Amino acid sequence: MTIDLDGPEPLREQVADVLAARIAEGVYEPRRRIPSEAALCEEFGVSRPTVRAAITLLTDKGLVVTMRGKGTYVTAQPGTPGE
Repeated sequence: MTIDLDGPEPLREQVADVLAARIAEGVYEPRRRIPSEAALCEEFGVSRPTVRAAITLLTDKGLVVTMRGKGTYVTAQPGTPGE
């Protein structure tokens, strides 16, 4: 999936959709860290506030949790061992 910098959808939602799809596909596994904000900014070519807004959307959906000083982790999904 790519980000459409000139498209009508807000960039934060596009980034959040890509990350959510990766979580659903198992690219980012439960209880494991997703890439840093800086890495996501570089990958998608967007600003840090855009990445933070995308992570907030994922947090609101219960897909990730941010731990200060440690990073952002995928939450344990229902039916996942270790829940």
